[in-house]
Amino acid sequence: MKPTPTDLPPLLAFGAHPDDLEFGAGGIIARETRARRPVHLVVCSRGEAGTNGTPAIRTREARAAAKILGATLEFLELDGDARLEIKTAHALTLAKIIRRVRPGAVLAPTTEPNQHPDHWRLGTLVRDATRLARYGGLDGLNARAPHAIGQLFFYALGPGSEPATPPVLIDLSAPELVATWTKAMEAHASQMKTRNYVELQLARARVRGLDAGVAHAQALWPNDPLVFDSLATLARGARRF
Repeated sequence: MKPTPTDLPPLLAFGAHPDDLEFGAGGIIARETRARRPVHLVVCSRGEAGTNGTPAIRTREARAAAKILGATLEFLELDGDARLEIKTAHALTLAKIIRRVRPGAVLAPTTEPNQHPDHWRLGTLVRDATRLARYGGLDGLNARAPHAIGQLFFYALGPGSEPATPPVLIDLSAPELVATWTKAMEAHASQMKTRNYVELQLARARVRGLDAGVAHAQALWPNDPLVFDSLATLARGARRF
């Protein structure tokens, strides 16, 4: 029996390359879909500049990974792998997707410059797009009603891309979450020829978890301050005093 979607608005997640979302936020996506939240993934290249794997192979891998995670997936053709430029036209294209999906939250790569240039540029474009999506009089977006998201979160693909500010940690202690996430990462088999990215990301999540007193955790960085209705809704902190 397929799970019934919740009343939560969708989670919309953007990745520059076919494997970015699985490696950078796959555990978080698995947790959201396990809670029956609709998740839609947008990949902005076919990985055509990668050392390993053809665009066709990497497209198949991304589709397989999205199926494992229980998410829907679309590919977006912008400038191509390793050629992404920051353009208003691209931000408008992303804003159209935001208006179509109408998400409650959006995930994007961090804007830290010490990483693949496609990553920080896409993070910047998504941040611009979340603003443009809510403007009512912007030509080119009038086909759909404006939409304001609840929060934009950034994910990091490696230590060099992590912002200096403290992150929000998502608890991935449930073994089935880690198992699903692992399978989704392993679907990108072409990318394991150079480096074991699965082991790298699991190790990062394990260290994050140990620091927070849980088995595994992934980090997100909010673009804006988080607002809570009450202290009663807050979860535990990472440190046990």
